[in-house]
Amino acid sequence: MPRQPEHPDLDDVRLDRLFFALGDRARLRILSVLCDRAEHSREEFDVAVGPSTLSHHMKILREAGLTRHRYEGTHCRISLRTDTLARFPAALNGALEALAAEQYDEA
Repeated sequence: MPRQPEHPDLDDVRLDRLFFALGDRARLRILSVLCDRAEHSREEFDVAVGPSTLSHHMKILREAGLTRHRYEGTHCRISLRTDTLARFPAALNGALEALAAEQYDEA
């Protein structure tokens, strides 16, 4: 079984890293999938990037403290970190709401 990935402690999550992670459209699309608060496997993200680029985006989100990654056999399950959302509710909920509104406008 693969070793579980490291996640920053909530006290180490910094606003500048969160905003950096939110500053890319592919990562915003990943977060929009995770907004339902359920766990998802890596294959469920419809992001027009290659596998290594997707891994890079996932790593940035995890290291920023936005996502939690958990291995289940050979599959990686990914979810939003609710503790981070609770610590920075205005910043994160505002960004996610803006993303949802933008996607609605495009439809």
